[in-house]
Amino acid sequence: MAKGITVTEYMLTKQKETPEATGAFTGLLAELTVAAKIIAQKVNKANLTEDLGFAGTESTDEEHFQRLVKFADATIINRVSHAGHLYCMASKRDTDVIPIPPRYSKGEYILVFDPLGGLTNIDVHIAVGTIFSILKKQSVGEMGLMTDVLQPGYSQVAAGYFMYGSSTMMVYTTGSGVHGFTLEPRIGEFLLSHEDIRIPERAKTYGINEGNYYFWEENVQNLVEYFKTPDIKTDRPYSLRYTGSFVADFHRNLLKGGIHMYPADSQDPMKPHGKLMLMCEANPLAFVVEQAGGAASTGHERILDVEPRHLHQRVPVFIGSAADVRLAEEFVQGKR
Repeated sequence: MAKGITVTEYMLTKQKETPEATGAFTGLLAELTVAAKIIAQKVNKANLTEDLGFAGTESTDEEHFQRLVKFADATIINRVSHAGHLYCMASKRDTDVIPIPPRYSKGEYILVFDPLGGLTNIDVHIAVGTIFSILKKQSVGEMGLMTDVLQPGYSQVAAGYFMYGSSTMMVYTTGSGVHGFTLEPRIGEFLLSHEDIRIPERAKTYGINEGNYYFWEENVQNLVEYFKTPDIKTDRPYSLRYTGSFVADFHRNLLKGGIHMYPADSQDPMKPHGKLMLMCEANPLAFVVEQAGGAASTGHERILDVEPRHLHQRVPVFIGSAADVRLAEEFVQGKR
């Protein structure tokens, strides 16, 4: 498809290829892109805008970050609620399902999202992002809600992310490859910039927070030591690339190759099952990476096969180039 076409044109072209399409899905994605444009403007001015706090005010960094997350969350909810495409929503910020207000009509789709991740990096100008997952309602009638939300990752009909950095990008998949669109600020449109993204099978890059080294299981420690140990035969050592912004680290690996890891912290009571949430972080990006030829695992099973038990369930994550993820699984399972 022609590079530089808008994301709306792209989606409409794909819609025509599906005779049974109603336009609801295209409409939902279009609303998400509008929300992302609004969030991008606020993120770009985050260190200047008075209503979010800026240098010289008495507000703490944490208060500043939380106001921005709250703004992103409300923006997404407000944009997608009224369009009639959604049955319900779920956000990383909310403990329960978010219903569609009674004054709006309902649709058949479910949106699960992380409104703004990696935000503690924003004051040092590292990219942050919004992650989204779209599911289809499975139950009959009005009583489904949570059971409809808690579907395994392989049930997703679409997933992706918006990244706010040196440019604003949308990367998404509907199960037929991964495509990237870059926001052209002069015309306010996302334009096709990366069609059919493919992640390299293997790369010499790993990402992990090594400050947690002594919280990991021995097998994970051995994996990291393997990556760091020079060996000409196996083309090591690997280079460490880690920013602490999941979307930014994932995006780099999607284009350049590599593996991002957030294992369980067995000695940390706050993260005994890992840090990343299955529904709004791990599943969407696992769907994206698999569609690009990569892999995503808990170390013991494919992330998209994990049966969700609750909305904020956390899982260990090993995601990126397929060969590197397979290697990680071998170490985690004690086979190496």
